[in-house]
Amino acid sequence: MSTGDDSGFLEAVIEGTLRENLDGMKSRFEELEQKMNDPDVQQGAGFQDLLKEHGAAQVQVGLYRDYLRVEEELADAQQLVDGDDPEMAELAAAELEELHTQQKATARKVREHLLDQQASSGSGTAIIEIRAGTGGDEAALFAADVFKMYSLYAERYRMKIEVLSSSDTPLGGFKDVCFAVKGKEAFTRLRFESGGHRVQRVPETETQGRIHTSAITVAVLQEAEESDIEIVEKDLKIETFCASGPGGQKVNKTSSAVRMTHIPTGTVVSIQDEKSQHKNRAKAMRVLRSRIKEKQDAERREKEDEVRRGLIGSGDRSDRIRTYNFPQNRITDHRINFSVHSLEAFMQGDIDVMIDRLIAHDREQRVQYL
Repeated sequence: MSTGDDSGFLEAVIEGTLRENLDGMKSRFEELEQKMNDPDVQQGAGFQDLLKEHGAAQVQVGLYRDYLRVEEELADAQQLVDGDDPEMAELAAAELEELHTQQKATARKVREHLLDQQASSGSGTAIIEIRAGTGGDEAALFAADVFKMYSLYAERYRMKIEVLSSSDTPLGGFKDVCFAVKGKEAFTRLRFESGGHRVQRVPETETQGRIHTSAITVAVLQEAEESDIEIVEKDLKIETFCASGPGGQKVNKTSSAVRMTHIPTGTVVSIQDEKSQHKNRAKAMRVLRSRIKEKQDAERREKEDEVRRGLIGSGDRSDRIRTYNFPQNRITDHRINFSVHSLEAFMQGDIDVMIDRLIAHDREQRVQYL
């Protein structure tokens, strides 16, 4: 093999665990093809499952085969460059750079498809928790404004909003609100909303016209399926209490509200919106399962790739990700240093331009580290 400038042409673009996983997927795909051509298997009860598995892997395996073909052609060309025939070496050298470009392009397609599959896996439903932070009543009012923003966004795409729990304030704000956004791409589109949202504006209650700064936190969870997270009854501590309204006012004399604690993880969920204890318990279990899934996913992401996890932001609620500046008619996302100058439309649910930028940035960064 030659050294110097040519040595870089055979750099490994797909390697390590990723290559092992792709080789395993390719082997399984070839095994499925053999089984599907077997008449006995075609008559069997599990044939439809084989067809489904084969179809799910077909695009990914096809892209990987393209990559392997280019990789093989590149290795053949390098052999000619290193060979004893000067004329063939010259021709191969001219082809080598183009093959190297093709290798990187096919590797990128393989990675992008894997990322798309990861993003679309699991439940499409997002569970969003909004909590008022610093700023008192103004923070609670902004929490209500952001809840309305997401509700209007969901309405645009015919997604369904289901409020799971809420704690109102006398002025019409929210101390906290937890709700599900049901739709095929709800979690995929909204997952980067997690973090601290800061608002700068003149509150309605401000008589001197002074600008106040308040903050809320948003957490976006992917709703966990029952098969994703197994919760054992003995690991739960379930308490019931009377539901209360704004200012702690008792609104229900029966103990319908539910506080559910998952003892092994210390995860706690309180739900009191329904008059039925049974319904509150069912909602609490949905939120609990999703919070546990998010913890497990975060731990897995950290172990797999600490660098990749930090590219868009950890999603931690303490991270200040966005500022809503009303006097300047500007929304700035600090993770990608991108601003939108149409705040009124943004608050009415027209947030696609920001979401598209965040998704594109995340994909661009993550594909390099996959």
